[in-house]
Amino acid sequence: MTETVGDYVLRRLRDWGVEQVFGYPGDGINGLVSAFGEADNQPRFVQSRHEEMSAFQAVGYAKFSGSVGVCMATSGPGAIHLLNGLYDAKLDHVPVVAIVGQTSRSAMGGSYQQEIDLQSLLKDVASEYLVEVNVAQQLPNALDRAFRTAQSRRAPTALIIPADLQEQEYTPPRHAFKQVPSSPPSTPRTVMLPPEDEIAKAAELLNAGDKVAILAGQGARNATEELMRVADVTGAGVAKALLGKDVLSDELPYVTGSIGLLGTRPSYELMRDCDTLLIVGSNLPYSQFLPDFGQARAVQIDIDGSMIGMRYPTEVNLVGEAKATLRSLLPLLERKIDTSWRETVERNVADWWNTLRDQAMLDAEPINPMRVVHELSERLPDDALITADSGSSTNWYARNLRMRGRMRGSLSGTLATMGAGVPYAIGAKFAYPERPVVALVGDGAMQMNGLAELATIARYRQQWPDPRLVVCVFNNHDLNQVTWELRAMGGTPKFEESQNLPEVPYAEFAKLVGLHGITVDDPADLGRVWDEALAADRPVVLDVHCDPELPPIPPHATFDQVKSMTEALLKGDPNAWRVLAQGVKTKAQEVLPGSR
Repeated sequence: MTETVGDYVLRRLRDWGVEQVFGYPGDGINGLVSAFGEADNQPRFVQSRHEEMSAFQAVGYAKFSGSVGVCMATSGPGAIHLLNGLYDAKLDHVPVVAIVGQTSRSAMGGSYQQEIDLQSLLKDVASEYLVEVNVAQQLPNALDRAFRTAQSRRAPTALIIPADLQEQEYTPPRHAFKQVPSSPPSTPRTVMLPPEDEIAKAAELLNAGDKVAILAGQGARNATEELMRVADVTGAGVAKALLGKDVLSDELPYVTGSIGLLGTRPSYELMRDCDTLLIVGSNLPYSQFLPDFGQARAVQIDIDGSMIGMRYPTEVNLVGEAKATLRSLLPLLERKIDTSWRETVERNVADWWNTLRDQAMLDAEPINPMRVVHELSERLPDDALITADSGSSTNWYARNLRMRGRMRGSLSGTLATMGAGVPYAIGAKFAYPERPVVALVGDGAMQMNGLAELATIARYRQQWPDPRLVVCVFNNHDLNQVTWELRAMGGTPKFEESQNLPEVPYAEFAKLVGLHGITVDDPADLGRVWDEALAADRPVVLDVHCDPELPPIPPHATFDQVKSMTEALLKGDPNAWRVLAQGVKTKAQEVLPGSR
């Protein structure tokens, strides 16, 4: 039987170990879709409700599995829809390969239906590698380079295959002039290490410090043991960038939690008071949350030399893999004799967890959103995968959720796009179908695209050995994060026409598509409901009615932010007095006797 170009593409994907392709069909990829049928759906074609969700699912799969995610879309509108998810991959340094169709070669340049300049469209998001395949002999090299580049550069790449070419007979490249063959699919691995003299300089700097702080990001995920050993020897406290939230367990007494606007008070205090800073695998963009310039001497470790020394005036920059670099650094470090700094850090951390507990238990109308995550955190299995969306619920994921065991968590970190939480959860479930997954999603993101993807969850749930996938909707009828940003940053009262959301019965919708749905409007029910959801025989949607006026006040709110919010409320915010009351109650837990 003749092998078509579409057949070859799928064969090569199988050679690369691809088990599923997240996509949506269209006539621009008819030849590829036909090939899935001929190949008995190997790899599996996972149909989303929208191409943007396919890209997000591929990103979620790649983030949790560590493998390349693959998404596929038709020409024109399908390729356009992929962009947001692909930019999410680019900004968070995630390996994704996008395969898109194009109008037939004979029609190109003729203003044909759905013909757009895909190379111009994709050239920024897929800047590391983008190619249009116009003859079959290009395919092995083009497809393999797309995968190798995505892996080595940790970036999205794209392959454009015209519709008519997909259906033609595949002809391999020959050993001939102007034909480019390719090696068999493989995943080469190298360990990059800085020079020994630079490592020695870093050790000298860290040894000289009395109050060492470590900032760990997602680039340190393979170096958990080494990070713990460095923190032990140097007596350091460890703050975590949001994408690195799962790098170290929050059960460790010196781990101060997230840093930044969504961060914790101990992380703020760690950076405020340290005299030495070690940054490992993080490109946290908010330098205002790092030590004041001139306060601390600093070392940075990153595998990407182009991203190093950008956020803080670091004295020593080590370009290398985090695990190997820390291993080389450890023998040169001197154990700190004075433990007062570490004791202060640990005391601050212990006090903070007590404060968060007290804040979570404050009364609200009807439910305190912090309590939603607090109750979940106490019940999560140690191997759970957690996704979070962008919105006010992200605050509670960042601060209140305690990572431990083999837990993994992620979200759209740098792009911070709404709508990634549910498709990320689907991608995570395909990466680890035997593990429980929880998505923490605001009602704005749920209405944006999460509702439709419940149908995708219902369609594929029978393929997952562990049926547990819980989508928790923080239902407050408000685009809440933007409301608070208007108040705290712009001094603008809530504009209800832009911020209020329509009523949607999320739990009932879940039941309509064959899932389990539970509506919660009593905080006393939260623990029981989480137990029920985490023991269910099918995916569950929790529709939790939350108080929109409980402010996500950062523990290190600036005077300008407080001033702006007060001005906004005085200008006629519709819920001014409730906002003030809830804010005072929440903030009081940080200063009441026994809470600090």
